[in-house]
Amino acid sequence: MSNNLDQLTDWLKDHKITEVECMIGDLTGITRGKISPTNKFIAEKGMRLPESVLLQTVTGDYVEDDIYYELLDPADIDMMCRPDENAVFLVPWAIEPTAQVIHDSYDKHGNPIELSPRNVLKKVLKLYADKGWQPIVAPEMEFYLTKRSDDPDFPLQPPIGRSGRPETGRQSFSIEAANEFDPLFEDVYDWCELQELDLDTLIHEDGTAQMEINFRHGDALSLADQILVFKRTMREAALKHNVAATFMAKPMTGEPGSAMHLHQSIIDKDTGKNVFSNEDGTMSTLFLNHIGGLQKFIPELLPLFAPNVNSFRRFLPDTSAPVNVEWGEENRTVGLRVPEAGPQNRRVENRLPGADANPYLAIAASLLCGYIGMVEGINPSAPVVGRGYERRNLRLPLTIEDALERMENSATIEKYLGKKFITGYVAVKRAEHENFKRVISSWEREFLLFAV
Repeated sequence: MSNNLDQLTDWLKDHKITEVECMIGDLTGITRGKISPTNKFIAEKGMRLPESVLLQTVTGDYVEDDIYYELLDPADIDMMCRPDENAVFLVPWAIEPTAQVIHDSYDKHGNPIELSPRNVLKKVLKLYADKGWQPIVAPEMEFYLTKRSDDPDFPLQPPIGRSGRPETGRQSFSIEAANEFDPLFEDVYDWCELQELDLDTLIHEDGTAQMEINFRHGDALSLADQILVFKRTMREAALKHNVAATFMAKPMTGEPGSAMHLHQSIIDKDTGKNVFSNEDGTMSTLFLNHIGGLQKFIPELLPLFAPNVNSFRRFLPDTSAPVNVEWGEENRTVGLRVPEAGPQNRRVENRLPGADANPYLAIAASLLCGYIGMVEGINPSAPVVGRGYERRNLRLPLTIEDALERMENSATIEKYLGKKFITGYVAVKRAEHENFKRVISSWEREFLLFAV
């Protein structure tokens, strides 16, 4: 990236941008930053933010003091955030011409900040680049549309569509059910086109008013940026049409959860060929090793795919969500599905990540697991034929506490992602869980209040 930012400056002037939203994504996936007049943004060539924003929880709290001061400078210093010229997007819903620019975070010596999710993904992508490989990913984002509500104690309700009635029953793949929200999705597609997001198909999923938008396959860092922007876009479009959009993993009782399925393959940078296929079109050893790495290390990185206590409500048999890391061809009952495809398009679909996962960290973790499998020659289990829910050999940690402990104790993961990141991430998630445990649920009031 050039320090003078000529390309970005020209783009801002060409689009008559008056304000710039300078953004980074924190560990929870929340965008944080500053809104700057364009002239000030160009003059300063970046922004300063307290390092501590990367140790902030989803509730706005911070980790315990001993960890806070172990990981951060006691003076609570700023980090330097520099704009990436390749991560610039319009803000179509803004009144004034506005751009959002994703930044990278560095310390005062110019070193990448280890706690930054975008830097974590870049670190994993460098591992691949050093081997002459380039990952290709294609994310699928599921989410629910719901009625707007200002009462968090009140269960979410399906929204009212164009017909004036809420959706009832399961309308999986229904065109008419998706058409109920045509005005909303027309805005979504128009806004995403203006932002140059690589959206592909819109599908009505299994749940009531549950939708899925697929992205076209491409560069991993670019698609992680696009997911961050897409989530903002989807929420803004929903609000414009007086409904809400949620990426919670399991927002409604009795309805399926929402996933962020990741299709991934690896190409050889010199030849452009998919390393997952042999010359004769059969599965390569590297492909099987990639799956073996996913099987072995997903359970050690599960908090990056399932970051919240709510995330674990998704992992139930018979709900189109995985309960293990078995693999199989054209099999949706396992965690790792191999879709039917030609040799150049051979890929594996990681069905573990929830829609609530930080896109940088979920993609980084998924690619890292496969990378370790490839470099260490890890063999996968035998593929599952038929129903995979009953398989118990490759079960996942069952709670966020178990998952965090397993991640914290993984020497292999620490070797690749660094102790500082592991310590910071686990501390943020533990602080969030402590906050959760202080809240008494409606279930407890309903069944325990007068019965025990």
